Amino acid sequence: MSEDTYRLAVVIASTREGRFATTVAKWFAAQVAERGDVEVDVIDLAEHPLSMHLSHEPSPEDAAVLAVVAPRLERADAFVVLTPEYNHSYPAPLKNLIDRHYTQWRAKPVAFVSYGGLSGGLRAVEHLRPVFAELHAVTIRETVSIHSPWGKFDEDGGHLDEAAGQAAAGAAKVMLDQLAWWALSLREARAARPYGS
Repeated sequence: MSEDTYRLAVVIASTREGRFATTVAKWFAAQVAERGDVEVDVIDLAEHPLSMHLSHEPSPEDAAVLAVVAPRLERADAFVVLTPEYNHSYPAPLKNLIDRHYTQWRAKPVAFVSYGGLSGGLRAVEHLRPVFAELHAVTIRETVSIHSPWGKFDEDGGHLDEAAGQAAAGAAKVMLDQLAWWALSLREARAARPYGS
């Protein structure tokens, strides 16, 4: 990995049966694949289930999941949270993941790809911003929000509406450009002056 490349952890927040998240994730993966400045690690919460019981002494099952996920979050220079909007907010498994970690988020940038009905998941994103601020993370202003996506993508994540697809790809580029700046800048800052809170 060069000094101009950063490690990006993409967190897929939905674990719901029949979820649309995997389609959006395929579309986003295609956007990231066009760049040469990022090394991607996809953390799909459906593949790493954690119980909702928070404890300082996690069960053996939770400890096994955390042993896989926590180091991947720690290695990341930046995050993209891919989330739907459920009842005006974001999914409980995502909050569970966030609350089980602390130092892994600190002094790192977080960007959002959201989807949902008319709001495109933006209310979920607005609820996530103060949560990440509390964890000393920096959220990226620009987002990708996909409004009422059902029936608008093929099974490989390709956008069926060319104009809407170009607009979404443009939003992804702007967001990823900003994320790269923050990822590299904050990585340099953490190396020069370890972050304390």
